[in-house]
Amino acid sequence: MKKDMAPNRDLENITPTQSQVGEVIERKVIEEDAVFGEIQEGDVNYRDVSWMGTTALMMKTQIGLGVLSMPKVFDTLGIIPGIIMLLVIAGMTSWSNWMVGVFKLRHPEVYGIDDVGKVLFGRWGFELLGAAYTLYWIFVSGSAMLSISIAFNALSDHAICTAIFVAVAAIIGFTFSSIQTLARISWLAWLGAGSIIIAVCILTIAVGVQGHPPPVSGVIPDSDYKLFGSPSFVDAMTAISTLCLTYAGTPAFFNIVSEMRDPRLYSRALAICQITVTTIYIVAGTVIYYYCGSHVSSPALGSAGPLIKKITYGLALPGLSISTVIMLHLPAKHIFMRILRGSRHLTGQTPTHWITWLGSTFTVSSIVYIIASSIPVFSGLVSLVGALLATSLCFQPMGCMWLYDNWALGQREKSLGWCLKVAWCVFVILTGTFLTIGGTYGSIVSINHSYKQSGGSAAWSCANNDM
Repeated sequence: MKKDMAPNRDLENITPTQSQVGEVIERKVIEEDAVFGEIQEGDVNYRDVSWMGTTALMMKTQIGLGVLSMPKVFDTLGIIPGIIMLLVIAGMTSWSNWMVGVFKLRHPEVYGIDDVGKVLFGRWGFELLGAAYTLYWIFVSGSAMLSISIAFNALSDHAICTAIFVAVAAIIGFTFSSIQTLARISWLAWLGAGSIIIAVCILTIAVGVQGHPPPVSGVIPDSDYKLFGSPSFVDAMTAISTLCLTYAGTPAFFNIVSEMRDPRLYSRALAICQITVTTIYIVAGTVIYYYCGSHVSSPALGSAGPLIKKITYGLALPGLSISTVIMLHLPAKHIFMRILRGSRHLTGQTPTHWITWLGSTFTVSSIVYIIASSIPVFSGLVSLVGALLATSLCFQPMGCMWLYDNWALGQREKSLGWCLKVAWCVFVILTGTFLTIGGTYGSIVSINHSYKQSGGSAAWSCANNDM
């Protein structure tokens, strides 16, 4: 690991600071970082996430109620092709996630994926990937915000207008996303990941005990699960895009590893995260789809009856709230870093620091709330943005990252190992491009079809979205 990546704990390094009344106060420099600069006593220490906290943050950026979309994916592709595709996507994203840690160690000045774009492609790469990153998390956090309103409606039997529930979700998101460091948020991430996992496990067990699909008009249908499906191209690409989206925490992993105490432990956290998430996806998706088939409820939490639905939504609510918190924090931190990076205000607790930070979180929370509440086809738009940006941020940059760091090695000696790795990177880039184009096309067709059927939802609607 490069020297400037290691925490500098030399407390003898003293920096004189001018006080308000003119006297000189000696402040100890506790750390110096390639991203955050000189961190002194009393400053905000962003480099404080443990490897266990990293595991929780990684899991929480990926696992949510999206796990309950697995039965629909298996219904489209069939159980066997569905599991195979899930493992393929899991493997490819795991390699991409691993490359994040490797690239960070080689380039300690990198904070986010926009910095990666700058290293690879210059200024235009910096701006393009930065805009894609911000837009992606804004739409994903909007979807998370709406999921909180769905949970409130399910628990209260739609006691009040849904628009009020969305506003409450926005307030929760703004309040807790304003926590400054991922180290502090990682404690919430453990609670969030645990609550979602417990809710999904209870639902999976309850569906297995129930042993049949949910009743339809008082009649219990037979499970019509399929080992192999025969989807159209659009349906297949939509299902695969859903799988990509459930693993699309990759763009945030740069920010997480940049705030780790010891980035060398990143791979340990990654392995635990990917194994846990993939296991839950396969077990929950297979069991629920086997017993419910195409009759699985939407949302799937209703597949085991109204009582289990309320229990699981109650357990999942903290996880949904913390998902919103993290997903609002990420684009807000991106904006904050763009404004203050390189200045003393980045880590110093000055008025400029606080005004910029709270202004960033408030602005992002407000934009997300307005977009999520006012766009009639928001759920379809999230799918479109996910298909367009999730794969673009999870695959292509990582292939380019390896080539950037290792291309010169092949100029000196083209070994078989080097050629195979180049071929793999090209495969990742081309596959990511194909998934981006195919998924975007499938999402556009699906939006057009659903809009013709329903006309979309009204802006700031009071209608019950737990249907």
